[in-house]
Amino acid sequence: MPQINAAAFTSDFSPMKQLTGVASKGKGKIGVLLPDTTTSTRYVQYDAPYLAKAFQTAGLTSDQFMIQNAHGSASTMQTQADAMITGGATVLLVDPLDPGSGAAIEAKAQAAGAQVIDYDRLVTGGPANRYYVSFNNVKVGELIGKGEVDCISKWNVAKPNILIMNGDPTDNNAKLFAQGYHSVLDPKFSDGSYVKVAEPAGTWTPSVAATTFQQQWTAHKNINAVVTPNDDNANAVIAVLKSNKVPAKKFPTTGQDASLPGLQNILTGYQCGTVYKPIYLEAQAAAALALFLRAGVQPPLTLVNAKTQDSKIGKAIASVYTVPIWVTTENMNNTVVKDGAVTKDKLCAGDVASACKAAGIG
Repeated sequence: MPQINAAAFTSDFSPMKQLTGVASKGKGKIGVLLPDTTTSTRYVQYDAPYLAKAFQTAGLTSDQFMIQNAHGSASTMQTQADAMITGGATVLLVDPLDPGSGAAIEAKAQAAGAQVIDYDRLVTGGPANRYYVSFNNVKVGELIGKGEVDCISKWNVAKPNILIMNGDPTDNNAKLFAQGYHSVLDPKFSDGSYVKVAEPAGTWTPSVAATTFQQQWTAHKNINAVVTPNDDNANAVIAVLKSNKVPAKKFPTTGQDASLPGLQNILTGYQCGTVYKPIYLEAQAAAALALFLRAGVQPPLTLVNAKTQDSKIGKAIASVYTVPIWVTTENMNNTVVKDGAVTKDKLCAGDVASACKAAGIG
């Protein structure tokens, strides 16, 4: 069997061709359950088409895999999972809306004889013998924290008074992101070089993030920097800043997902940077793992390269980690643009054209 490496996936998907033999030996279908279209644009823009491409490059036909989005409804995801299992799924990839509903889906899938993989988010409380595919999410948080520190220095924020805005507290990834950026920022708070003004309840809903930010900024006039956990929340905060006539490169914000609005906010000086998680890496890693499981083959240690602790069940879950990248104006052209995650035409449209040119893009 091929010893495919988690670090070997490329943007042209060619490593997946090594798995045609594995794909031909597999039985049943692979089902993929994605959560929504609102917490991040990535699921429609990247995950669904990249997973499909990964499966097809390995030799699966379109009737051998199913990819569905629950559109924010846990009950819809359960219905989709039931239909996939009834329809012959022997492997299920689950990116849950919340851990409880995800664990229920996985338990039901395993009872029906299907193997399960946590995709992107750890399903805390899920089966002990499942797998997990994601980026190193503590590292994602560390990149956000370091990006905030670098930006505070570059934008000459003399006395940083920081608002920390987390993701949804029910999302295990949000906890890991927070662990990462707190590991960078807490020493700054402890030695007095930075002030943590507040850390309100988290969310992945941009409209809620905007309201929360406005309330905190009204209550604490000294806030002059914010840790925002993804591009969509950052964009909501930036809209508030712009409506209050805050100029560029004065009020640091952070993000992740390398979304089009996030990248444009970076170019125009309203966001410090974004964590680029090349979804084509995660999608191929998940597809490769699913193909091994579908074929009844033990996946190689070159692929399953980590363990992730599930505190709810007290077990370490066999995991595949891929590597995130911090993107700023300096490396945008050589990362997200080079990889085709965003096109120059879309990125550099309208008022962003001059900023693109200054960043060497275009």
